[in-house]
Amino acid sequence: MTSSEPDMLKFDNADGKPLGPYRVKVMLATALPFEGGVLDYLLDDENTPRIGQIVIAPLGNRSVPGVIVGLSDEDPMDKRLKPLDAISDLPDLSADMLDTLRWVAGWTMAPVGAVLKMVLPIKDALLPPKGQMAWRPAPDLSLEAGITEKRRAVLEVLQDSPPMTTSDAALFTGVSKAMITAMAKDGLLEAVTINPEDQDANPILGKAHQTPSLTLTSAQDKAAHAVKQALDEGCFTPFVLDGVTGSGKTEVYFEAIAHTIAQGRQALILLPEIALSPAMQERFKARFGDFPVVWHSGLTPHQRNRAYRRIAKGQAPVVIGARSALFLPYPNLGLITVDEEHDQSYKQDDHVPYQARDMAVMRAKAEDIPVILATATPSLETEVNIDQGRYQRLELKERIGTAELPDMAMIDLRRDPPPRQQWLAPQLVQEIENVLEQGKQSLLFLNRRGYAPLTLCRTCGERLTCRQCSAWLVAHKRDHALHCHHCGHRTRMPQDCPSCETEGSLVPCGPGVERLSDEVKSLFPDARQAVLSSDLVTTPAALAAFTEDVLSGAVDIIIGTQMITKGHHFPDLKLVGVVDADLGLAGGDLRAAETTWQVMVQVAGRAGRSGEKGKAVLQTMAPETPVFKALMAADREAFLTAEKQSRQIAGMPPYGRLASIILSGRDEAKLRESGALLGQNRPHFEDVAILGPAPAPMAYLRGRHRIRFLIKAKRGVNVQKIIADWLKCVTLPSSIRCQIDIDPYHFM
Repeated sequence: MTSSEPDMLKFDNADGKPLGPYRVKVMLATALPFEGGVLDYLLDDENTPRIGQIVIAPLGNRSVPGVIVGLSDEDPMDKRLKPLDAISDLPDLSADMLDTLRWVAGWTMAPVGAVLKMVLPIKDALLPPKGQMAWRPAPDLSLEAGITEKRRAVLEVLQDSPPMTTSDAALFTGVSKAMITAMAKDGLLEAVTINPEDQDANPILGKAHQTPSLTLTSAQDKAAHAVKQALDEGCFTPFVLDGVTGSGKTEVYFEAIAHTIAQGRQALILLPEIALSPAMQERFKARFGDFPVVWHSGLTPHQRNRAYRRIAKGQAPVVIGARSALFLPYPNLGLITVDEEHDQSYKQDDHVPYQARDMAVMRAKAEDIPVILATATPSLETEVNIDQGRYQRLELKERIGTAELPDMAMIDLRRDPPPRQQWLAPQLVQEIENVLEQGKQSLLFLNRRGYAPLTLCRTCGERLTCRQCSAWLVAHKRDHALHCHHCGHRTRMPQDCPSCETEGSLVPCGPGVERLSDEVKSLFPDARQAVLSSDLVTTPAALAAFTEDVLSGAVDIIIGTQMITKGHHFPDLKLVGVVDADLGLAGGDLRAAETTWQVMVQVAGRAGRSGEKGKAVLQTMAPETPVFKALMAADREAFLTAEKQSRQIAGMPPYGRLASIILSGRDEAKLRESGALLGQNRPHFEDVAILGPAPAPMAYLRGRHRIRFLIKAKRGVNVQKIIADWLKCVTLPSSIRCQIDIDPYHFM
């Protein structure tokens, strides 16, 4: 696919003037599964229809965004046709973008309208924003006696600035909103109407390529040069920026972004978690002199609308976002960077299940632009693509400056266990004491939120589970409640066992980060600690405050979940302790060993980044496990080779294909009947195995019973066609949902 302008539809008259009204075919941004995701509408004769033109169309008693994909041959004067509103101030979607949408829908087996909904996610953002009231100094105003110093200062600022809203005027002048309002009432300020989008120009980023960069090492410069050459050639090239933790990968792709901006094109940086965006914004501002546009689920509706319009109109040179940012309508995209490409957070499981890393590569191919996959621990899929010559590896083998990779040590908990009802082995406690004496920081990593993962009755053995899911309720001490981490259900911690009604018999089992925090407080009462968990640090402002406390030296011991494993640079952090290194290996996950290796390398990489040698200590009950042996020997190649061989022998991804079909319903009997019916009609192919129906690992979720089919096939098999033909043979009740996941990651 090559980039092209949106196509004008053909007209029958010689001069090409509109012959409207027109009957146009519109792809609607909705998951409703009507034929082809396209309906016919009426476009009035004042508009010239274009393929890719964005519209808002009525659908039932609501209106939804859509895009024109063609003209209909049927009667445009059909009275059943509903008129639609054409959007005039946003660029049309390109033919390449429409082709990409159809490809994604075909690959994921999702309705094409559900994919379009990711491109046009906010109806309000498609409409021009309403004017806002702003203030400027009243005309012919004299700054003579009678005006207080504060008011005089406000007027002096506003005289040299464009008109400002009440909020902005208060923010920039350091006074209260009430003072701005009072000055207007006293005739000192004049009200004017402004277009909010006029305030969005970004002259600093427009000159970002002129900002001097840091001095790159020879390895960094070589990697940056390769990407810039691909940018100059204007061709699709997938790069894997493979660098050890602390090697300066960010500076390399910042150089490529500066080159992209200099070409007048847009750049996108994908991050696996929105928690990483504040730190990335600060690093970006330090390099480029201004903040990028941010896109993630934590934005307010106003922020999302404003960001969307800037992106769609090409006014956002650089966007930093979560995986959903990939599908936004960039009119001039020049470079995509996927940071921490190995992270499983890039896999979306609901609505349209997709792997954002893989979709980023496909979008880059469609746009004919370079894409950078940056990581210290490449995924096995990426490694195999390098092996097969599809991706180009750019290596950074050493840390910046005098910093060295940390030493790795392992504690066998069978030989050196912690005391009863404690979770830190004596050896790790001694390591922390040593670091505290040196005035340095320690990090304790435990990927388990809350206080305890299980609460049970010591009298009858009852385990407290969620009433909406087949999952244990997690105890949270901070709000004295039990939480379900799957559906969000929350209930107060009962005093008595709900089963046998024995008073005071409920006990927490196992540690979460809150319980670990209590143990640290008991062992090191004088040490200052901070806990990083999505339950406790819930906003970008809270994360920024946490980071500032650590950087300022106000924290001695950090306790964190997986939020702490990536994207953070704490110069005084000398020791990393992994409290339960075995945790990720439980459950029989296909990628368990690979994920454990990645997490251990990433969290260990937080230590010793400022030049002083760091250390990482792993607590485990199974030190003989191959992944731990590879970590201790720092032998990445041996681990990856063994992991590739085991996957290849088993025919598992990336050497084979998997797909899952989840049926769910509130009526368990009807669900079993539907599963049996689908099972009886399963297809039979030599290179395909279909397992099930069987209860899904999470057999009851959000009030719905669930059963699963798992399809395992050889690499070249068209799994999507097999599933599509199979489902055509069966009519499921309307109460039964069918969710298809191509290349599943999470098997719950």
